[in-house]
Amino acid sequence: MPEGDTIWRTAAALRRRIAGKVVLDARPASIGRLKGRHVLGVEPTGKHLIMRFEGDLALHSHMRMKGAWHVYEPGERWRQPEHRVKAVLAFDDVVAVCFAAPVVELVADPRRTVAHLGPDILREPFDIDEVLRRTRLSGNATLGELLLDQRVCAGIGNIYKCESLWMHRLDPWASPASLDDEHLASLFQTARTLMRESLVGRGFNQRRAVHARASRPCPRCGGPVRIRAQGEQARLTYFCPRCQPSPASSQ
Repeated sequence: MPEGDTIWRTAAALRRRIAGKVVLDARPASIGRLKGRHVLGVEPTGKHLIMRFEGDLALHSHMRMKGAWHVYEPGERWRQPEHRVKAVLAFDDVVAVCFAAPVVELVADPRRTVAHLGPDILREPFDIDEVLRRTRLSGNATLGELLLDQRVCAGIGNIYKCESLWMHRLDPWASPASLDDEHLASLFQTARTLMRESLVGRGFNQRRAVHARASRPCPRCGGPVRIRAQGEQARLTYFCPRCQPSPASSQ
């Protein structure tokens, strides 16, 4: 699933190419009302993308696992097949194509679309106090599930969940109630720092400690990295059982 930093980069790329331009064609028919309208802005919120158009219309897309926006020159060959296309916006010198996103919809009030989300992990300023408040009300059973709960903090994905917990030597299955506000705030701030480093191109994705490294040695202790499904959605959690012991195993 695209993480928040990917959505921010996508929004920036689209903004550079289409902001202020007029839509010459829009398909499928469900978004045809965008034809002839200027693009007023492209805004990321967590893992959601909002394109705002004149006339109080917005195009909301959510990439989920496999969705992506591409930008092409007119006539350029697309890198994905036609049957995966969910939306096409054609301009005079560029074509924006959304592939495989399960959510692509016109909305009149984009604020309502993302109202359920917690503070965006990449937004400035970052409202950590609101994140902590939502954490205590969320009822999440484990730290791993907490970090992925977009209602608490929007934008963190599986990569940064795993890496942040490893950096703090925290068991992904520990209860959020086991940490005080100071330690919880530090955990979220670590995820934010890692994601901002990735956003500015410092290459964090090239030096992951545990994510996608099952059975390989932990770079800190040399023990084997493990993988285990977690939560109702069975997201795969990578962790080092030696560096991130459960409270029971450390007694």
